Amino acid sequence: MTTQKQIRASFWQSHPHLESFALMWGIKTAPYNRHNDETRMAFVDYVDYLEKSGEITDELASRAIL
Repeated sequence: MTTQKQIRASFWQSHPHLESFALMWGIKTAPYNRHNDETRMAFVDYVDYLEKSGEITDELASRAIL
C-alpha cells in the first residue's frame, strides 16, 4: 500500500463490524475524532501491524489517519 486511502479501505475491509457501526451512525468518512475509541484503537493497531510487517513505510504510517 502506498496511500492513506488504500490503508483506510483495507482497514474497513478487515474490520467489517466496525464499518457497519460507522455506516449506521453516518461517520465512516467523518474526521478521526468523531469515531469511537474502539475504532480509533483498532485503526492505530492496524497501521502499526502494517508498518511492522513491512507492508507500508514508516513515513506513511506516521501520516495515516482514519
